[in-house]
Amino acid sequence: MNWIEYTAGFEKIINGEIMDAPYDKPDYVNYAKLNKSRVNRWEKKIELSDNVKNVLSKINSPQTWILITERWCGDAANSAPVIQKMSKQSNLITLDIQFRDYEPFLINQYLTYGSKSIPKLIVRDENGKDLFTWGPRPSGAQELVMSHKDSNLINADKQAALQMWYNKDKGKSTQDELVKLL
Repeated sequence: MNWIEYTAGFEKIINGEIMDAPYDKPDYVNYAKLNKSRVNRWEKKIELSDNVKNVLSKINSPQTWILITERWCGDAANSAPVIQKMSKQSNLITLDIQFRDYEPFLINQYLTYGSKSIPKLIVRDENGKDLFTWGPRPSGAQELVMSHKDSNLINADKQAALQMWYNKDKGKSTQDELVKLL
């Protein structure tokens, strides 16, 4: 699926046009509503650095960027717009969005410490060979999540702290990490 189809799906969930599990549960509809807002905001605010633009302009053969995600995922709502904007910098990059919880279950080949953590980006060359993978979140966000893992903070406070990290970072860490991998 492409970016337009992916983002249009948020509205379909909110309007009740998509009610497949897990969107048959109000909490997941609310996650989709919140993440639609995040995606819309990041689409307007993400600015790619000159270094990122320069690296992307040097890609000289076709690549497919496969982004495994779900619309309920908060980390994806913060990282996917960065990945999408980066992919648009080169005519040689095709962004293909796939869902974690639907066939072909590509995520099963790209587990993170045995977990189906998303978002997960797989970058392949023109022959379908994996060049690298990235995800599920920038290293700074991952450090924050791990530091809160055994804390006494309630889940809402953990999520708020993580969102504050993303807001302060403004997508720079995702850009930097992907450029190093490229």
